[in-house]
Amino acid sequence: MSKLRSDVSIDDLNQRGVDYLPGYLGIEVLEIAPETVRSRMPIKQLHIAPNDFLHAASVVALADTTCGYATIAHLPPGAESFTTIELKSNHLGTVRGGAVACVATAQHLGGTTQVWDAVVTDEASGKKIALFRCTQMILQPRPAKTQGALG
Repeated sequence: MSKLRSDVSIDDLNQRGVDYLPGYLGIEVLEIAPETVRSRMPIKQLHIAPNDFLHAASVVALADTTCGYATIAHLPPGAESFTTIELKSNHLGTVRGGAVACVATAQHLGGTTQVWDAVVTDEASGKKIALFRCTQMILQPRPAKTQGALG
């Protein structure tokens, strides 16, 4: 089972996303703990769908980012990175403003895969907005290629 890495900090994770989608969306990691990561995302116009409700893709981006950062914080020794190989979301409600919060919780921390659940809530009321689950494939460094006699 993978343990929380001591070399990954909240600031590291927040800086990692600055020039990428998490930074653009305003996703902020608030807490890293064993088997858990907490984050938030203030709602802006860019998060809203044309029907004036929170866009489902914004919710999925928050949940997937939180689970991805949780995976980084729990990579097993020697692992290089990870990639999401499966995700599922159930949308239970919506918001039109304020902020949404996310808590990712480990369900399986193996050497080749990790499974994370996330709950997205209205930060002000605590009302559940979505349930999310993803499977992460742990990526190991590739062995160096050696050139054979014929190659």
